[in-house]
Amino acid sequence: MNRKNKDTFTRSDIELSLKKEFPELSKSDIADSIDIILESITEAVALDEKVEIRGFGTFSKKYIRPRKFVNPKTKKISYLGETATMHFKPSKSLLRK
Repeated sequence: MNRKNKDTFTRSDIELSLKKEFPELSKSDIADSIDIILESITEAVALDEKVEIRGFGTFSKKYIRPRKFVNPKTKKISYLGETATMHFKPSKSLLRK
């Protein structure tokens, strides 16, 4: 793959790679496929399911405890309830690469 010294691998790069690998697929088919995969992962994690892609990693929901914070400008104390974020744990084989 020719990345020309880029530090970031973008969605466009993924689409280009797939187009080279599967030239019979249209660009819109590839874009739709990527959308479906990402949406499926997002929906599953939102429903508290783990998504494991062997050889790549695991997506899961991580809860962040409730906490208080101080507004530095007004010195007012506020509270932030429990929040959730998506967590990704890479597989061992991905870490070795």
